[in-house]
Amino acid sequence: MSKWFCNSKKNANTQSSDTTSISSLPSSLVHDLDKLNITEERLKRYTDEANILSSETSNTTSTVNMDDDLKTKAILIREKAVSKALNNIKSSMKVDLCFVLDCTSSMKPHIAAAKDCMSHVLNYIIHTNPNIKLRVGFCGYRDHNNKSDRLQIFDFTDQYEKFTHYMKNVIPASSENNDGPEDVLGGLNEAITQMNWQNNTRVLLHICDYPPHGRRFTTLRDNYPNGDPNGLTAESVLKTMQSKNILYFFGKIRNHTEKMLQIFRNIIGEFPIFDLVGGDPIKLIEQFVKATSSSITYAVSLTSTIGSNSKDIYSLKQSKLDLNQNKPDWNTLPIQKGVIMWYFIPDTLDEIKNPNYFNKSNLFSESLSFKIAQQPFSAGVEKCAYFALDFKSSTIPFTSFIIKQQTREMVIKEYIHVGQNDPFEKYLEAVEVSTVAYFLSIEFNWYAERKKIPKINFLNVKLLRCGTIDFRTRYYTIEPKLQYTEYKRFNANTGVITEFRPTLEAFVHFTYEYTEGYLVVCDLQGVELSDEFLLTDPAIHCIDTLRFGRTNFGKEGINQCFLANHRCNDICKKLKLKHIDNESSENVA
Repeated sequence: MSKWFCNSKKNANTQSSDTTSISSLPSSLVHDLDKLNITEERLKRYTDEANILSSETSNTTSTVNMDDDLKTKAILIREKAVSKALNNIKSSMKVDLCFVLDCTSSMKPHIAAAKDCMSHVLNYIIHTNPNIKLRVGFCGYRDHNNKSDRLQIFDFTDQYEKFTHYMKNVIPASSENNDGPEDVLGGLNEAITQMNWQNNTRVLLHICDYPPHGRRFTTLRDNYPNGDPNGLTAESVLKTMQSKNILYFFGKIRNHTEKMLQIFRNIIGEFPIFDLVGGDPIKLIEQFVKATSSSITYAVSLTSTIGSNSKDIYSLKQSKLDLNQNKPDWNTLPIQKGVIMWYFIPDTLDEIKNPNYFNKSNLFSESLSFKIAQQPFSAGVEKCAYFALDFKSSTIPFTSFIIKQQTREMVIKEYIHVGQNDPFEKYLEAVEVSTVAYFLSIEFNWYAERKKIPKINFLNVKLLRCGTIDFRTRYYTIEPKLQYTEYKRFNANTGVITEFRPTLEAFVHFTYEYTEGYLVVCDLQGVELSDEFLLTDPAIHCIDTLRFGRTNFGKEGINQCFLANHRCNDICKKLKLKHIDNESSENVA
């Protein structure tokens, strides 16, 4: 057995009930562990991720003086990178939102809902994301025979009463053409080119029930089967939208637009689509509010994460076309062999605060047999995810005969870009983040159970090392697959709340108070059940900027992304957390 792995550890909080260490490790893994200097590799990666690692530090040896120099440089570089990221986040909170709406007679109930939804949206944003500053505008379109009434614009304003008053005068217009398609491209082009887009985050929410003119979009009766009579094409309009950094969202009302959406995806990649089908006026307003609020928070989260460069945004969206969301035929895939590694859950807050706890001496391992899909089914900014199966075999005691083989659905995740340095250390860091979040959820749940508050549980995340997939050493993280419910992102490390849940916001507050201001756990995402949340892939802001990766924005991140945006709720009160009012703290009555 490698000297880095213990045989056992008594720990009531351990994530796994079958944590028996293996009696031997592959020699290549032993070699990797022996040569791995976690501290030095992490410092080099942090500077590398900031893209300013100098040549004199790239070949640094592990002497004390050189390590000190590298640490000093890494701190300075990280502070500079964090400052830039926070400025970008602050800029991304300024949003231009444009409704592009089909204003023909078939859209009458949806026009009415759009008129009524804005006050609800503003109220929601103010109470959940007060840092977001919003300008709102409108572009309505009809069809070519409507002539001077074909297009109408209300340019961006932060005077919401003026916007509401204008929308009251927007009325649906009938068409004498008696064909299905409308001037979709004309409406989009008008909004994109004629409105005064200024803010860093730019959202276009398009709502319609019929496609543009042209045979490529529809088989419906069409008075302009050759396409837009003014020469507009989907490619020219959407490429202009892309060049202006405008993010596209769509409200779907009928299936007539399905072919249009596929063509749009082929041009700009995946984009969110909201279901706005229905005739109940109250429910329709609720759907509009959810679609609008989600568009805003999603766009802010995206632009603040990867910056305002449209090329980056649309490259990420386009890459989703290469995913395969269908589970593979497992019978056609070979069984792979690997080793999984993890840290046992710490016992105390002092261990959480001590970076040295997460070193090689506290790593544990066991062998794993698994299958992995050939293509990822999902991708984010940093990682892509694959379907996987974990194979476990039971044997007759004191024999080598297998009596039972069980499988469990898993998800294997891989960093898309691992940089120039060995990814081993980076995957260990991902497991460290998960372990810290798991520890804090245990502490939270102890109080939650007594207060009858929903529990928060993080998935059991481990590091997977294998060398059989393509005959070279590969590292991944592996975790159980979330089952049978909708996956949601509830908040982001930027402070944006995308799906407001009082329990989750109270949990973030709890992590801040429990760790005495040392860190906050954020970027909460996963599934919501009746009495618990199952979460994965959290981020951590920590006053030690040399921990928890590039999504850690340090002390200023805690201040700007948590304290400045948090509003205490009833769960905070139940837990008797200190009230956060952005200026002082006192016990909530």
